[in-house]
Amino acid sequence: MKKWTGMLTNLTMLTQFGLSLVTPLFLCLALCWWLCDRCSMGTWIYLPGFIFGIGGGAMTAWKFGRAALLHQKRIEEVPDGKKKKKKVSFNRHI
Repeated sequence: MKKWTGMLTNLTMLTQFGLSLVTPLFLCLALCWWLCDRCSMGTWIYLPGFIFGIGGGAMTAWKFGRAALLHQKRIEEVPDGKKKKKKVSFNRHI
């Protein structure tokens, strides 16, 4: 049963990572589309929107990866081979 929970946890983390990576890009491109449609701006606005979207996705991925690594460091190996979690913090859920 622990094998399944570990797999589901990893699948959830991977899905969250993918959505966190793609969402800022889609939001920036949607804003660019809205600006082109409503404010009659040129299509040149898509270039800065794409760059800001990639930058936002990269920053989100960096923060998510850093939080996942800190979560991994919280789990320590005990001499008898069992894993032990450190004290639980209530303000971080990863």
